[in-house]
Amino acid sequence: MTDIEVMDVDDAQPGPSKIREEPISKKTSNLPWIEKYRPQTFEEIVGNEDTITRLSVFATQGNVPNVIIAGPPGVGKTTTILCLAKIMLGPAFKDAVLELNASNDRGIDVVRNKVKMFAQQKVTLPQGKHKIIILDEVDSMTEGAQQALRRTMEIYSNTTRFALACNYSEKVIEPIQSRCAILRYSRLTDAQVLARVIQICEKENVKYTEDGLEAIVFTAQGDMRQALNNLQSTHNGFGEVNSVNVFKVCDEPHPMLIKDMLRSCVEGDIRKAYKVVEHLWNLGYAAEDIIKNIFKVCKNMDLNESIKLAFIKEIGITHQRIIEGLTTLLQMSGLLSRMCMAAQGLKQN
Repeated sequence: MTDIEVMDVDDAQPGPSKIREEPISKKTSNLPWIEKYRPQTFEEIVGNEDTITRLSVFATQGNVPNVIIAGPPGVGKTTTILCLAKIMLGPAFKDAVLELNASNDRGIDVVRNKVKMFAQQKVTLPQGKHKIIILDEVDSMTEGAQQALRRTMEIYSNTTRFALACNYSEKVIEPIQSRCAILRYSRLTDAQVLARVIQICEKENVKYTEDGLEAIVFTAQGDMRQALNNLQSTHNGFGEVNSVNVFKVCDEPHPMLIKDMLRSCVEGDIRKAYKVVEHLWNLGYAAEDIIKNIFKVCKNMDLNESIKLAFIKEIGITHQRIIEGLTTLLQMSGLLSRMCMAAQGLKQN
């Protein structure tokens, strides 16, 4: 009897522990790397050190002003705000923080209902602490919604602070800008992106080559989110991160082809340059894809400064025409001819 009882107890114990453990391990393994490795503290955030130092001072002092963080995608704007809220509020984070993406919830009803109702709620917090409303992509909100938000910020300033993230601060109405401390984020450097990518490769046992990491950094263009997404997609799709696999996943015109084309333009060989553009066109790349990559390669290429500036000017003019609807191979050919003429003219001078 005793033996049976002991067996029953032993058999019963692994059951619940397995049920508890399996979902957790699956949950972690199935997470996208951008979420799995999202920084939880200011020290883990890559880049924009000066701005993050200012925010860490706000966090320690407790009395945070309303803030607008403006900058390009994938540089850590929302992550920074979440870190600030977690440090300030600690265990009260779940009850005292409302997070909304203003690109989805962009109308005046959202401000009147969700935002205003949360601002009115009573939450017990330590002295000097405030509830935090996080609005991501606030530059996507309609002007009416922004006007309503301005009034809400004013009325509930004693209990609630607003943290707004946007790509373009000029799209936020001036009355809101004047009520906030504006912090600007810049794109991450290639070295910062590369260091983080290598760190994650080591943690995830990713097989990679040097040219593969260079391709990840090139396709990201200072956007950490893009870099980690491309890294995970290439690793899951091909097993090895090399330049060929990265450009297959990202489906961008290969920068080596673009470099050859630009060198041909410098030498004035329009036929050779045209063959590259025609090849890319026949592969099915859109004019906008090609022109964006021409710009990305040109700005990082080792060229005579005058020639580089002349090329960038012509690329900019062509990009504007493409955006306006002139998406033809003839337009791309015109760009090549103007770049060849500009290079030859500068060489003669």
